[in-house]
Amino acid sequence: MELTLLILAAGMGSRYGGIKQLDRFGPSGETIMDYSVYDAIRAGFTKVVFVIREDFSQAFQDEFVSRWKDKVAIDLVYQSIDKVPSGIEYHPERAKPWGTAHAMLMAKDTIREPFAVINADDFYGAEAFQTMSSFLQKGGNDANGRYAMCGYLLKNTLSKHGSVSRGICKANHEGYLMSVEEHTKISLEPSGAIVSELDSGMVNLSPDEVVSMNFWGFTPDVFPQTEKSFEAFLKEYAFELKSELYIPVVIDQLINSGTANVRVLKSEASWFGVTYAEDKPATIKSIQQLVDQGIYPGNVWEA
Repeated sequence: MELTLLILAAGMGSRYGGIKQLDRFGPSGETIMDYSVYDAIRAGFTKVVFVIREDFSQAFQDEFVSRWKDKVAIDLVYQSIDKVPSGIEYHPERAKPWGTAHAMLMAKDTIREPFAVINADDFYGAEAFQTMSSFLQKGGNDANGRYAMCGYLLKNTLSKHGSVSRGICKANHEGYLMSVEEHTKISLEPSGAIVSELDSGMVNLSPDEVVSMNFWGFTPDVFPQTEKSFEAFLKEYAFELKSELYIPVVIDQLINSGTANVRVLKSEASWFGVTYAEDKPATIKSIQQLVDQGIYPGNVWEA
């Protein structure tokens, strides 16, 4: 069965201070994306689509695509702020992309099969890809409105070097997602407490909250639903400079309207990634430990 992995790699890396998508973390110079592609291929994914910015297309092809083109089908699509519905006007000084939901929409004309969505700078682990692949293959091409999310424990997804954005997920007793509440400033305090900064003030969060790390499983019917949400978003926020539409927000809308149900596929693995430049040494160390344990080869392109 055909399965596609959609990797959101168009982020500007403002908190990291560079293009972290192409930064090296593995012993042979692997990026985090290299490990995601390696895990996806092992799990049965047959195509990888990257959402990138067109201004680093050549560097991306030279440094990344060339290494994988003989192992898996690859497509590139481009995210830019001018890719909005006809007739929509927005702030002329807008520079920030419109968010992950908009990034996903860039692939609507490329993907025709069940697919998973991930971030470029998150290391999810082989087990997560296997679990998502099994879910998508079981549902097949006709599982419209039946989606999945790989959820991680909040305590396993934090950075010691600053705040992070996470979608706090609530599931019912049958394991279906009931709601996603986006928190854009979650921090680990020196005391060990986990706090979220909201407009209404600071709130404490449980370390065992299940959170979205933007690892979703969809069928292509999610695209027209997301387009509707994006149009509604633009009508309200098009003249703001920084407002973004996130995938969890769209999914929350679909759940509340009864349009979709989302199975929560829990993972107790310790996620790691690179929100800040200071996260890099710990990420390199974590990957090396996995290589030393034999979970990954010393060179993923030659395995």
